[in-house]
Amino acid sequence: MPQSHFFAHLSRLKLISRWPLMRNVRTENVSEHSLQVAFVAHALAVIKNRKFNGNVNPERVAVLAMYHDASEVLTGDMPTPIKYYNPQIAHEYKKIEKVAQQKLIEMLPQELQNDFRSLLDERHYSEDEKHVVKQADALCAYLKCLEELSAGNNEFTLAKARLEKTLELRSSPEMTYFMDVFIPSFSLSLDEISQDSPL
Repeated sequence: MPQSHFFAHLSRLKLISRWPLMRNVRTENVSEHSLQVAFVAHALAVIKNRKFNGNVNPERVAVLAMYHDASEVLTGDMPTPIKYYNPQIAHEYKKIEKVAQQKLIEMLPQELQNDFRSLLDERHYSEDEKHVVKQADALCAYLKCLEELSAGNNEFTLAKARLEKTLELRSSPEMTYFMDVFIPSFSLSLDEISQDSPL
């Protein structure tokens, strides 16, 4: 049976650092970012369904979020200010991303490719799924800024301001709910978030 290098490649997502142009108190890699985006996307879908009459599959959204940056194992993580410096660069980067996604799909055994294509290729997402994953991605970047700023790293001040604008553009009732209920804790210390729930 032919061997596949698909998961060996994905395991290297932990070697790709995010925020490469910024001084970090703690370096974040693409693998851990993807897991956090999956947590948040799942929560947004549950909130959307439970409170705002949504009809999104939270489990599928969580898996889409797990794979949303998988192509970066081939392309690396390009810093946002470069990626979106102008429309032409953004367009060309999207093309590179699509080629990388296709290369990953082709690493899989033929009989599994269609199953993973619907996870790796954004063109197979519904509009609601795409929106929730993009919201979760922006929220997690924002949370990273809050964590760095609360650790005294002012390097993330402008990134936080930029992400606040992004979150405003992607705003939805479920995102507002998430931000009101869950985000304030990210600026607190371990003692502060532990005092209400002792073991």
